[in-house]
Amino acid sequence: MTVRTRFAPSPTGYLHIGGARTALFCWLYARRHEGVFILRVEDTDRERSTEAAVQVILDGMRWLGLDWDEGPFFQTQRFDRYREVVQQLLDSGHAYHCYCSTEELEAMRAEQRDRGEKSKYDGRCRERTEPREGIKPVVRFRMPLNGVTVVEDQVRGRVEFDNRELDDLIIARSDGTPTYNLTVAVDDADMAITHVIRGDDHLNNTPKQINIYKALGLKVPSFSHVPMILGPDGAKLSKRHGAASVMDYREQGYLPEAVVNYLVRLGWSHGDQEVFSREEMIRLFDIADINHSASTLNPGKLEWLNQHYIMARPAGELVDELVWQLGRLNIHPGSDRGYLARIIASQQGRSKTLLEMAGNSRFFFEAPTEYDPKAAKKHLTAEAGAVLGQVADALRSLKPWDAESIHALVAAQAESAGLKLGKVAQPIRIAVSGGPVSPPIDQTLAILGREETLARIERAGKWIARQNA
Repeated sequence: MTVRTRFAPSPTGYLHIGGARTALFCWLYARRHEGVFILRVEDTDRERSTEAAVQVILDGMRWLGLDWDEGPFFQTQRFDRYREVVQQLLDSGHAYHCYCSTEELEAMRAEQRDRGEKSKYDGRCRERTEPREGIKPVVRFRMPLNGVTVVEDQVRGRVEFDNRELDDLIIARSDGTPTYNLTVAVDDADMAITHVIRGDDHLNNTPKQINIYKALGLKVPSFSHVPMILGPDGAKLSKRHGAASVMDYREQGYLPEAVVNYLVRLGWSHGDQEVFSREEMIRLFDIADINHSASTLNPGKLEWLNQHYIMARPAGELVDELVWQLGRLNIHPGSDRGYLARIIASQQGRSKTLLEMAGNSRFFFEAPTEYDPKAAKKHLTAEAGAVLGQVADALRSLKPWDAESIHALVAAQAESAGLKLGKVAQPIRIAVSGGPVSPPIDQTLAILGREETLARIERAGKWIARQNA
């Protein structure tokens, strides 16, 4: 048997973190078993589905590196097929026309509530053979009235549903459009899906879909319902917990491999291992190892993973992502990839996100127009002005211009002035960066270059002179 999994998002919003984790689990299971991963867009809600939302889903999947083998398929392009199946179910007696009006259904539910009963369709049209004038009927699926429907779930184990509790669900609306449970069952059958992996909010739909499968004489796939993801406060995940969309994580400066590693650990584990390469995930992932309880977001762990992957990547491979982040901050870095790679190398151990790296690297592209007030008051003193002048004189003739030579020069200037190294390095740092924090001063000056370094030190010296005039 060839394993065939599918991810089937609805394009009514963003690709959120829960959906992305489901997509990852489906992708990993298919890849581990050298199977097929299918992308299907469930866009039958035509009022809420948008092309923009479809594009966001595709962008998110591509950014995460979750490539699909077939698709994307769109349910709105399969309406003829759904109508064919609805007619097949009508012809076989597994479905029937329901002529109940909205008012009648509301009255029926009110009576059930008054009796303390569960609200469900009472089957009053199950045996009806005559149409009602002026009413366009819906089509309902005829659920079994007795026994149980069993879901052999790979995550939750055996789950039984009393058929007496199941509703005769609508499978086609009065305008002929199909409903969710019919389209999903038909699509999964037509696409030969062997393993359905999805959120446990779909568990109650599963017995309905199983009975549709049986009515059509089709093989039932294997089901795995994955527990939900909770916010750090233990509440159901919502926008207030942070990123609403997977692409929000990119905007916040996270690398896709960090997000994927983070997602795979939300509900799955392999011993105490925290960091997984993509190859390790594919080799080790198994549905049987998915946790039975809900997972909780841990932003601190995502930051830790992201910093790990920032440090692990060769600096040159991060250039494009840093350029993207700089552009969002309206910083124009130019096209010198070597210069950018040197900046990244100096910041890798200091940055939890690429957004943080971009913000902290602004001074490499724009000379400071002002200085951090607290740092300037402490370090850009009249005494520091004299030291900066001496450092500038020495730097003009320094050869070679590299971090090692710059470090030796700054250390020598501090020793000759009888000062600690920080008393020399910190005024230089504020002069060239505008603030008290930067990569090591020797790396910083080496990257900026002789001309830019001297210009910034000279500008700071003039600023000090004006403050003491």
